Amino acid sequence: MAKLPDESFRDTIGTINEEGKRNFIFPKKPVGKLYEKRKLVSYGLLIFLLSAPFIKINGNQLLLFNVLERKFSIFGFPFWPQDFYLFVISMIIGVVGLTLFTVAFGRIFCGWFCPQTIFLEMVFRRIEYWIDGDRGAQMRLAKQEWNAEKIKKRISKWIIFFIISFLIANVFLAYLIGGDTVIEHVIDGPLENGKTLIALLIFTGVFYFIFAWFREQVCIIACPYGRMQGVLLDNKSINVAYDHIRGEGEIGRAKWDKREDRAESGKGDCIDCKQCIHVCPTGIDIRNGTQLECINCTACIDECDTIMDKVGLPKGLIRYASEDEIVKKEKFKITARMKGYIAVLTILIGILIGLLFLRNDVEAKVLRLPGQLYQQKGEIISNVFTYKIINKTVKDFDNITIKLEKPDGEVKLVGNTHIKILAEKSFQGTLFIKINAKDLHEDKMKIKLGFYNDGKLIETTTTTFLGPRSFK
Repeated sequence: MAKLPDESFRDTIGTINEEGKRNFIFPKKPVGKLYEKRKLVSYGLLIFLLSAPFIKINGNQLLLFNVLERKFSIFGFPFWPQDFYLFVISMIIGVVGLTLFTVAFGRIFCGWFCPQTIFLEMVFRRIEYWIDGDRGAQMRLAKQEWNAEKIKKRISKWIIFFIISFLIANVFLAYLIGGDTVIEHVIDGPLENGKTLIALLIFTGVFYFIFAWFREQVCIIACPYGRMQGVLLDNKSINVAYDHIRGEGEIGRAKWDKREDRAESGKGDCIDCKQCIHVCPTGIDIRNGTQLECINCTACIDECDTIMDKVGLPKGLIRYASEDEIVKKEKFKITARMKGYIAVLTILIGILIGLLFLRNDVEAKVLRLPGQLYQQKGEIISNVFTYKIINKTVKDFDNITIKLEKPDGEVKLVGNTHIKILAEKSFQGTLFIKINAKDLHEDKMKIKLGFYNDGKLIETTTTTFLGPRSFK
C-alpha cells in the first residue's frame, strides 16, 4: 500500500505556535530579479494609491467612495444613488475579472497588486530592515533584554510606523470624503475639525495595528480571498510552485555535497537549505504544495534561484508553473472555464460601456402629488406635481426652465420661479401643469416634459396626467 503524503502542515498556520500564541514571522530580506520587478510595480501603485484622491478628471475625483453622501467616482465617472446599478455592474466586473485572473494565474494579485502587501512588504518591512536589520538581527533583537539599544530601535520604528499610518489614514479619508475636503480640513487645522481628527486617529490606530502587529495574519485569517482560491484553482492554474518531480528525485531531497553526482545517487535537486522558508513573509514551506497562506510574492523563487546558481544546478526549481506543467509537462493554455469567464467579462464590460453612453449628466423626476386629483376650470384641466432635478456635473446650471413637450399645455412653478442648481447638487419644488381638455385622449395620459438650461435641452422625462373620464 502506497504511503500517503504528510499533510500535517495543514493542521496549523505559521503565525501560531504550539501553545496557541502569536508566532511572529521574521522573513529574510528578499533579493533577486523578481523582487526588483515587484518593487517597480509596487512603487508605481503606491504613487497611484496616494495620488488618486487628489487627481481630477473633468472636475471629478479619480476615485471616490463617499458612502455617507452616497456619491462615488470611478476613474472620473461620477455615480450617484440613481446610478447605483452602474456601480453594481462595475463591482461585478471587478469580481469576475479577479476570478478570471485567479483561475489563470493563481493568487498573484495578492503578491503584486494588493495594497495590504504593497504597504507591508515595500514600506513597513523595508523600514524594519533599515532599523532592526535582516532576519537574524531581528530575531536576536526580539530575544534581547530591554536595554538602550533595543529601546532606541523600538521607539524609532514605532514613531515612524505611526507617522506613516497617519499619512495613510489621511489618504484613506480622502477616498471617503474627497481630497479637496481633506485638504481644506488640514488648512483649517484640527481645532476647527474635531470630528475629522477623531476619525483620522481611529483610522491611524487601525492601520498601525495592521502593519505593526497583525501583519500577514490579514492575508491568512481575515482576507477571504485565500479561501476563494481553493475553489478557483485547478491543476492548470499557474502558481508559485515547487517542482517536486525534480526537487525530490527518486530518494528525496538532501543536503548539498559537491563531491557527489546527485543524478547517480537518485537525490533530488532540492538541497534542503530552507532558505525558501526563511524568506517567506507568511512562514510557509512552499515545498508542501499549494497553500492558502501563499500570496505568490515570488520571494522564494528569487531565493531558490540564488541557491541553485551557487551550487551549479539549473534555476527554476521553484517557479511560476501549473501542476500539469510540472507533472505532465503541459504548456499553459486557455481552458473552457477561462473562456467562459472571458465571455461573461466581455458582455459585462459591453453593457457598462453602453449604459455609460446612455447615462445623462442631469436627472429629473416629476411625480404627481400624493392624494391630489385633477382640478378643472372651464376647459382647462390642471394637476399638481413635485419635481426634483439632480445635477451630476461639476458645473452650475443658472437658468433652468421646464416646458411641456407633449401635448400642448402650460407649466407653472410654485414659489421660486428661477431654478438654479449648483454643481453636484439637486433642486426640488412643486409645479402645476395645465392642459386643455380637448388635448386629453384618456383619463390617465402620459405627458412629456423638457428641462432646458439657457434654452438648451438637458433632460426629458415623462409622468402621468389625470383627467376626467367624461372629457370627451
